[in-house]
Amino acid sequence: MSHAPTMADASAPVDASAPAEAVSSADPPGPPRPLRLLRAIGARLVAVASVLLGAATLAFVGLKLLPGDPVATLLGPQTTASPAVRAQIRADYGFDEPVFRQYLHYLNELLHGRLGESYQLQQPVSALIGEQFQPTLELASAALALAVVIAVVSAIATAGRRSGLRSALGAWELVAVSTPSFWLGIVLLTVFSFRLQWFPVAGTEGVQTLVLPAVTLALPIAGVLAQVLREGLETALAEPFVVTARARGLSRIAVRARHAFRHAAIPLLTLSGWLTGTLLGGTVLVEKVFARPGIGALTLQSVNTKDMPVVMGVVLLAALVFVVISQVTDLLYLVIDPRLRKG
Repeated sequence: MSHAPTMADASAPVDASAPAEAVSSADPPGPPRPLRLLRAIGARLVAVASVLLGAATLAFVGLKLLPGDPVATLLGPQTTASPAVRAQIRADYGFDEPVFRQYLHYLNELLHGRLGESYQLQQPVSALIGEQFQPTLELASAALALAVVIAVVSAIATAGRRSGLRSALGAWELVAVSTPSFWLGIVLLTVFSFRLQWFPVAGTEGVQTLVLPAVTLALPIAGVLAQVLREGLETALAEPFVVTARARGLSRIAVRARHAFRHAAIPLLTLSGWLTGTLLGGTVLVEKVFARPGIGALTLQSVNTKDMPVVMGVVLLAALVFVVISQVTDLLYLVIDPRLRKG
């Protein structure tokens, strides 16, 4: 689906002196540019639809492979419902239909924007997800922004140097990457909430409640991003254009931030996009540790109660988020590297 460049392509030097407009102005031979653009848009739409159809199909198959009677799950373990009542519920939900017809009915509902109704809460799945999406979006966005800032500062300050600061930051990155998020969250909660009482233990009221969960999610991601960005910067700093930039009187920090960073940005962007797609799963444990509402907490509750319509809705949401992030990442490639606009 994506035409993301490889790490080797991304690290190839770009002529910094050539204006972006000059590089992208010449059209390659072939169909007219509007036709190529329409083809590219059509290919992306087909890819997006294929991913969503695959996710919906896998979610449906997973539901059908689960052991147990869905009517028993609906009624709960303490029910004394008669066989007639059970049969009526089975007919109302379509459980007595052939599996293929159930699958077609499920896809038809999805096409009309309906995700079904929760077995346990008796509410539309779309409404439940809509209520819980904002806290998770706030947490994931704060964690990603914090991780990128930490990684950029750490990599620019230490790339190409063999100092004690680099050794200390490198050791910290390894510890952050190898530490489980739930354990890191418990440590932060114990130190900064229970002992120092700087931040609230739980809740979603105010920015203070977002700090510790965001730091818990951000530190492992920042460790990975910093290592990738530092390697890209060191490769770029070995290129001849760096000597030219220094000869023009630019400082070391200016060369790294204004020239070398651009060369290392595409690997960073690729990895950031992938990690952002995984943040939805990472929030499950963090929201549980900090007693926050959100998609992760809703998913955990739904899995425990076998509320499969909600689980399937979350699976589709995760697929949609991943697809959107992939498309945004592809567009950002074109902004960073003008050579890709010629394709």
